[in-house]
Amino acid sequence: MEKTIKRIVEETKKASFVLSHASTKKKNAALNKMAGLLERNAKLIKTANQKDIRYAKAKKLAPALIDRLALNDKRIKAMTDGLREVAALKDPVGEVIKKWQRPNGLEITKVRVPIGVIGVIYESRPNVTADIAGLCLKSGNAVVLRGGSEAINSNLAIVNILRQALDEVSLPQGVLGFIEFTRHEAVKVLLKLNKLIDLIIPRGGERLIRTVMENSVIPVIKHDKGVCHTYIDKEADLKKAEAISFNAKMNRPGTCNAMETLLVHQDIAERFLPQMLTKFKDAKVEIRGCAKTQNIFPAVKPASEDDWHAEYLDLILAVKVVKNLNEAVSHINTYGSRHSEAIITENEERAEFFLERIDSACLYVNASTRFTDGNQFGLGAEIGISTSKIHARGPMGLEELTSYKYLIRGDGQVRE
Repeated sequence: MEKTIKRIVEETKKASFVLSHASTKKKNAALNKMAGLLERNAKLIKTANQKDIRYAKAKKLAPALIDRLALNDKRIKAMTDGLREVAALKDPVGEVIKKWQRPNGLEITKVRVPIGVIGVIYESRPNVTADIAGLCLKSGNAVVLRGGSEAINSNLAIVNILRQALDEVSLPQGVLGFIEFTRHEAVKVLLKLNKLIDLIIPRGGERLIRTVMENSVIPVIKHDKGVCHTYIDKEADLKKAEAISFNAKMNRPGTCNAMETLLVHQDIAERFLPQMLTKFKDAKVEIRGCAKTQNIFPAVKPASEDDWHAEYLDLILAVKVVKNLNEAVSHINTYGSRHSEAIITENEERAEFFLERIDSACLYVNASTRFTDGNQFGLGAEIGISTSKIHARGPMGLEELTSYKYLIRGDGQVRE
């Protein structure tokens, strides 16, 4: 296994030098061919996906995880649309970030360049395979993919189709490396190949993130868990608050940008919570609340300390009544995962206070946290949502997949 993984990554490293100077025209042609081939092979993809679904059900995986795993016509279309949108975006490679001249006549230019080889370790969602491949291709990065065992058939089907597109535009298949080994040891092998891989991006649950952080000798930008909050302020429009809160939890509860904790100002809690929590209960959501929430709505389970830290990815919601805006901010900064948070308020001053004081990648005023997504941000897609603070933060699109280098042009200057 170790030798095979190393050989795959060596091929990807070699291919990265070809891709790094490929023209925008060639990269766009590959992306559009990928989209077309995915469309034409939708039936094949769905057949492979059904194998994974059957396996997941046999293993009694959570319904939310099975939802993330499933590929239907709508999600395949989203994959193809994403690839075409990435093709239409401006190529960041070679962009001049800054240019200046020194008193000695040296001309210095700072330009965007690909990072090189990116290793992405991810779980569940096989549509991520196409998103990652498209973004890495357009930004000039070769990629090594290692998906989870639960999606192996779907991922293999998608990768083989995408590689066909690479062949058709004369780009090496090594540009898209794929590790078929599903044992956990394969991840640890990958994380030691620091001479071949420039960056690791993990996308998945707490266990996966911890494994990567503890074992990697390669720089890591982590796509950590999403403990996302929505705070209903005392000056909120309660109709907006109800619609936004319901969307944030129910649009797709198995995603990292779904709301996991609802915070409500004590001044409006008795007006807001009975109707809101009834709506959640009718939608089969299990509610775990603080003592004040239980007093207002008795059909609530008591919340434990662990609930404030929890990323449920399921039809479970933690609810807390807070004394004021300061307590809401303090709670989020204490328990949040630095992903996405929202305030619902009609008071601009209070909204600005929230935006200034919360330390998370994405902060919303009067909108659902479900918008934290590369496609929704106009980035075409995303390779992940970084909860790190170094190099990239939030949805990672094309620019976030580049580094830079300095080009210095002189005319015989020597340093005195």
